[in-house]
Amino acid sequence: MAPQILVEKTKLKTPPLEVHHMGDRVLRQPAKRVSKVDDSLRTLIREMLQTMYSEDGIGLAAPQIGLNKQLLVIDIDPEEASNKPLVMVNPVIKSFSKELALDQEGCLSIPGVFLDVKRPEAIEVAFKDETGRPRKLKVNDILARVIQHEMDHLNGVLFVDRVANKVALTQELKKQGFKVGDVKSLV
Repeated sequence: MAPQILVEKTKLKTPPLEVHHMGDRVLRQPAKRVSKVDDSLRTLIREMLQTMYSEDGIGLAAPQIGLNKQLLVIDIDPEEASNKPLVMVNPVIKSFSKELALDQEGCLSIPGVFLDVKRPEAIEVAFKDETGRPRKLKVNDILARVIQHEMDHLNGVLFVDRVANKVALTQELKKQGFKVGDVKSLV
């Protein structure tokens, strides 16, 4: 079995990877399946985690760092050193709850913008972990939301595409210097 990926949950002055921002075409391309989980992928995972912690994020998808791969790293409790981050290779949502929840989201690719998004409250997701083992999880609340948000990145979707309040969306994007025309509304 491959070693667990250990990364110190600290902010680096210079994160190893650059996060792309809304308006960059790479964020709108569908990601390709990862063919094998190996040491080079684990190195990438380590760098993604370091970048996520450095940017104060709780999730990061490979397309956000310019890589067209179905790969996510998530840590909904970055302050807690003993909480192991979740690594998802080729994730697939198997089921969604009928119950929806409205909550605020933000994104490292759209810094400074926080808006309400409605999503299923619970999901079941299948994926491979950093060792290549198949896994399944049933999750709800914040973890379900973060997984759905990060998986949207794998399909070229940004959370702002799911914001129903167009007035708030326009105000927030303009305030942070983003173009409203870069939104591809799904609601």
